[in-house]
Amino acid sequence: MIRVGDPAPDFELPDVDGRSHRLASQRGRLTVLNIWSAVCPWTERTDASVIEAARLSGADLWSIAVNADEAVDQVRRVAAERRLPLVLLDSDRRVADAYGAAATPHVFVVDAQGILRYQGAPDDARFRDPEPRHRYLDDALQALRRGESPDPTTTSAHGCAIVRMA
Repeated sequence: MIRVGDPAPDFELPDVDGRSHRLASQRGRLTVLNIWSAVCPWTERTDASVIEAARLSGADLWSIAVNADEAVDQVRRVAAERRLPLVLLDSDRRVADAYGAAATPHVFVVDAQGILRYQGAPDDARFRDPEPRHRYLDDALQALRRGESPDPTTTSAHGCAIVRMA
């Protein structure tokens, strides 16, 4: 399993329109990989804040649809409704597995040199405490923009289980 400080595993995935995207092409760019679901309420709750955190930090946001039971048309429609800039299809969950994704949402921040700098939850909201007190993704991205290391570098992802069989 990848750890913070390791080179981010390269991958190539198609987007919802069939165009291919490769992580190695992001060298020189701060990139947020957002393990994503069209139907998970936790992902729906965090989508706007993940988009805003990426925008404010100048990072590129790559949401990666991983659930075996979500059709491409459904993924495309929901992504458009939520205004996600790019959604890739990880139909065999090889990227999710390579990164050790535990749930949707699970975010991974890759720096301009291709090094994993943060992984975990976008924030600390929970079922019984739905208002976040800490926005981990925002904090990690802002620290990196200042040339600092995120603190924390790893948090526990929580949300919906990744669906592996339709």
